[in-house]
Amino acid sequence: MAANGMIGELVPPPPYTVSNAQVVLSAADLRAMIRCVGGLYRLSRRSGYRERVLPRVPASGRFDPGHDAVMMGYDFHATADGPRLIEVNTNAGGLLLPWLPSSGEKELRPPSARARDRLLATFFEEFALFSGGKRRLRTMAIVDDHPRGQFLYPEMAGFARLFEEKGIRVHIADPGELDGDREGVLCDGERIDLIYNRHTDFYLESREMAVIRDAYLARKVCLSPNPFTYALLADKRRLPLWKDGDFLRECGLKEEMIDLLVRVVPESRILAEAAADEIWRQREAWVFKPVARFGSRGVILGKKISRKRFLEFDPAETLLQRYSPPSLTEIPGAEPMKTDLRLFAYRDRVVGLAARLYRGQVTNMRTPGGGFAAVTWRANVGTGKREVF
Repeated sequence: MAANGMIGELVPPPPYTVSNAQVVLSAADLRAMIRCVGGLYRLSRRSGYRERVLPRVPASGRFDPGHDAVMMGYDFHATADGPRLIEVNTNAGGLLLPWLPSSGEKELRPPSARARDRLLATFFEEFALFSGGKRRLRTMAIVDDHPRGQFLYPEMAGFARLFEEKGIRVHIADPGELDGDREGVLCDGERIDLIYNRHTDFYLESREMAVIRDAYLARKVCLSPNPFTYALLADKRRLPLWKDGDFLRECGLKEEMIDLLVRVVPESRILAEAAADEIWRQREAWVFKPVARFGSRGVILGKKISRKRFLEFDPAETLLQRYSPPSLTEIPGAEPMKTDLRLFAYRDRVVGLAARLYRGQVTNMRTPGGGFAAVTWRANVGTGKREVF
């Protein structure tokens, strides 16, 4: 159900969000990406890392809720020199899009029951960590800003259907449709056990997120993803640390993992800590990213930037990242498409893999034939043997 009535309908994905193309990834690159996910998760649990990171984030980000975050997204480019980690997201979308029905169909189309159950298990595990295993998950809310107007609302409805099939009552709601009391969060008068957070106010700082923030800090609701995990892994200010081998060594990572992270993470730094004139002269080597936005919003390739736009950047809120060109996927009868790769993870476990195909500067979901696509991999390109995640 939603705040304004029952939901049970499955909505076809919007145009250009699902591609029929299939992306081929080498098994070696996939292994490196999976190891990177595991390494960063383990780093996030090291006391030295937390002591460096947490004093610099808002109070909500310093609060440890005792659980982690579902649907983490690790975005990579597959380059000739191996994969490069572009960024990490705590509210990553797109995993369910290829499962959604096309027009006229009424059922989800997961690749397997095993894949579906692997995904749902992450939510149940989150709630078990939150509740100490003493309660069963009964109700949840999928929360975003005006969700029915969101580009990925069909995916939210798909998640609701999956959980309803497991006997969970589900609301899809705007934060303003939630009420709070001493016991936690309610939607349409019903107590909410778990909030699947799709909202991009990552530190719960806006007035509309106050009900959620108060219940979260009082441990009255399981909020996943949450500010703590965002602070540790998805805040773009973390990227320079992952390139610093000496710091990683101080945190106690093994040399093999340090070598991997230093290789996979592109050079990154905050603009305020760089020589602006030098960066301007070398701008084509960099990508400029606002630290507080998600996905590709506000991202500008250096070769596309004007002097006026460069001077408008807030140096303290802009990340520089060494440009790592995306790989290309061949499209029959058309120009190749740029390709980003996204691993969906829970804790140190990868639960899904998808590619995003596009043309233009960054992922845009406006390219005919583009969108999220299936990924196959093979250990030896010459064998022709492929496997789907």
